Amino acid sequence: MFNRSTPGLVFVLLLLGVIVLDSSAREPIKSQAPIEAKIVRARDLGIPFEGTPGKLNGITDVPGVEVGYTTLISGEGKLEVGKGPVRTGVTAILPRGHSSLNDPVYAGFFSLNGNGEMTGTAWVEESGFLEGPIAITNTHSVGVARDAVIAWQVKQGTGSQTLWSLPVVAETWDGWLNDINGFHVRPEDVWHALDTAHSGAIEEGSVGGGTGMICYEFKGGNGTASRKIDIRVSKDAPPRSFVVGVFLQANFGRRPQLVIAGVPVGKEIPGEVYKKENGSCIAVVATDAPLLPNQLKRLARRISLGIARTGTISGNSSGDLFIAFSTANPNVASADQITHDVQTIPNDLMDPLFTGVVQATEEAVVNALVDNHSMTGRDNHRVEALPHNRLREIMKRFR
Repeated sequence: MFNRSTPGLVFVLLLLGVIVLDSSAREPIKSQAPIEAKIVRARDLGIPFEGTPGKLNGITDVPGVEVGYTTLISGEGKLEVGKGPVRTGVTAILPRGHSSLNDPVYAGFFSLNGNGEMTGTAWVEESGFLEGPIAITNTHSVGVARDAVIAWQVKQGTGSQTLWSLPVVAETWDGWLNDINGFHVRPEDVWHALDTAHSGAIEEGSVGGGTGMICYEFKGGNGTASRKIDIRVSKDAPPRSFVVGVFLQANFGRRPQLVIAGVPVGKEIPGEVYKKENGSCIAVVATDAPLLPNQLKRLARRISLGIARTGTISGNSSGDLFIAFSTANPNVASADQITHDVQTIPNDLMDPLFTGVVQATEEAVVNALVDNHSMTGRDNHRVEALPHNRLREIMKRFR
């Protein structure tokens, strides 16, 4: 386990633009700067993925989308409930960014397996709109995160949210590494993630809500990827281009299940953290393609196919909950006029979007594994990161 007082590490964390809780006090290190440090992602290791990624190969390739983190890491050794060790955090996703907080987006929700929580989805299903940010954290911090999002919206003065709000807050379980019953996520941590959300390159791996997560019994957490989509009505017509971006909090799967680009990597690297299928996956799809809520629900369903490409069976105890939104059709929820003109893509032309979601989801899972580090948490539980050199060797041998 690294020494959290190491000056070089503090410098790197400041570059990453996250909050990290010092082990000796709760006053965190804060930075709002976007990521600048060199990172290693799946494509850097030569892993062949299908499709063409966006410039950043992340959810922030969709114009307007912003992502922020609060990362809480402190303590080591034996678990003392309420004291630590702490390995957790919060992720915030703003569909239209800070500049358009009062402009809802069309959205759709899908549950592959419901042993989890994503608040606010009853109203998403009923109304077809996502009316604020998305927050993702650990299982036992959903309540405080939900209330903190409401308080933040009230402070921002975002329209109807000053009267009532049903925010979308989701979770996965980090209790193997984190003092999850210590309730270390506080309102100010949620507010920091929301306040510092930014466009551009974003961090992956063990940051934000993904800090304490485990994926295929390697160190898991956050992953993101994107695909550029061209849709045309005929061979002679010029295409119209869109972007599909996926962000996920990966906390699922057994080691032998892991498949990367068709290669059974998990079976080639023995190891065990859990005795049975554990964990969950929260995934968010963003696109600038003009889609209606029922079409976005169809996009959310395709997350299932993307994570299946990496080997998961979505076990009984897995909370695999997905939401998709479109940043097209601005101001369509405004009640200042009786009717609104809405653009949409015909269902018959949606296959490229489905393909993009599946491809980006698969790559996002692998990015969560590759752009990561080993971590020791409560009771000295240790989870190793996916070893890059071993992964290269396995991919080369099978291909």
